[in-house]
Amino acid sequence: MPEALVEALATPGLVWVCAASLLAGLVYGFAGFGSALVFMPLAVIFLPPPLAIAAFSLSALASLVTVIPKAWKVANRPQTLLMVGMSLITMPLGIALLRLAPEVTIRTVVCILTLVTLAALLAGWKVPLKGGTPLRAGVGALSGITGGSTGLNGPPVILFNLGSDQSVEVTRGNLACFLTFNSLLMMPMMWLQGLIDGPAIWLGVILLLPYAVGTWSGARLFRPEAAGVYKTAAYVLIGAAGVMGLPIWEG
Repeated sequence: MPEALVEALATPGLVWVCAASLLAGLVYGFAGFGSALVFMPLAVIFLPPPLAIAAFSLSALASLVTVIPKAWKVANRPQTLLMVGMSLITMPLGIALLRLAPEVTIRTVVCILTLVTLAALLAGWKVPLKGGTPLRAGVGALSGITGGSTGLNGPPVILFNLGSDQSVEVTRGNLACFLTFNSLLMMPMMWLQGLIDGPAIWLGVILLLPYAVGTWSGARLFRPEAAGVYKTAAYVLIGAAGVMGLPIWEG
């Protein structure tokens, strides 16, 4: 057995990290967003933030099979690809912040950003976001920074899509495609800055199965006529994860 795999299997709290991956996949499958908002606050309880981000980014490979085929058909592809491209440009800056900042700071920011995003969603964020291509490019660029530094690439794009007048189906498709493609780009970017090693890759491989099961199950649970129910469930799980991940509980 490869030494890096042995090290990954010895990860403290591995069972709980796998459970967080399953739960994150389930939320992503039925809500179309929220996987990182659930996984990251819980994972950083047990893992250093760079390891949690790297491993979860690799586990997003599962979404290429379980979620993307359906989401790609309904997404606004030009808008989504523009945002992905802009996030790719700014992601190295976010990863540099991740590399330099203290772990407790990153963990705190992860949880606060999760809870702030949830607060905006609960408040019924419907702020009209006008500006066309420049605005979309800016949202993508901001997402690259938040994603690279905290693993949360979703909040700027989630709020942008909820502020648009698109249908629920298109919004879910946009978010699913953006979050999956963005996560997959994270691994090579982190490798270029020296934050990826063998155990991180193996941990990501281990998390593939629970995440795939979660996304597959969630996607099949989703019913458009019950979108409100799934949204409420996602909000509850995101809130619980954000509160549980706060470092204050270890004081």
